[in-house]
Amino acid sequence: MAAGWHAARVDGAEVLLIGGRAGVGKTTVAWEVSARLRAAAVPHAVVEGDFMGQVHPAPEGDPHRSEITESNLTAVWANFARRGYRRLVYTNTVSVLPEQTGMFERALGAGVRIVRVLLTASDATARERLTGRELGSELERELEGSLRKARLLDRCAPAGTVRVVTDGRSVGDIARDVVAATGWTVTPARP
Repeated sequence: MAAGWHAARVDGAEVLLIGGRAGVGKTTVAWEVSARLRAAAVPHAVVEGDFMGQVHPAPEGDPHRSEITESNLTAVWANFARRGYRRLVYTNTVSVLPEQTGMFERALGAGVRIVRVLLTASDATARERLTGRELGSELERELEGSLRKARLLDRCAPAGTVRVVTDGRSVGDIARDVVAATGWTVTPARP
């Protein structure tokens, strides 16, 4: 973690992790989730996790960019937490994997409630989406990585991870399922 930055502890901090292979629609779904939360007047922040470690070359001693990612997430969350936010929507391909838990506990606080949602798509759907999105030189690398990560996520996502199929569904329907997994829009029963 970068010197001078400390995790801002917020009692009851919660994070919704939206993971899934490249081309599954994580970012699009996160923005629709945010729209639904705004409509329900639920305070929250959104972070696109892929950008937290987007540096080249990798920092010395951090070849997988995990330290820079955690340092940046800690700093960004500290800014949100100081302003009273306690809910975070975070997207990243592998964010739902168990080995990522420590990063969120260190960045958001040891008592953070983690909701894991794994978006899924068939190989054909992911290929179609990536072919439409990747216009530069990265298409083949993205296709190969998407296939590899889909298999990893299917095998390694922990019990309790909510799996949401995206094939042939509208973004609104997918986001509804994701928001439901959080419980953030449920109105408590009155006594």
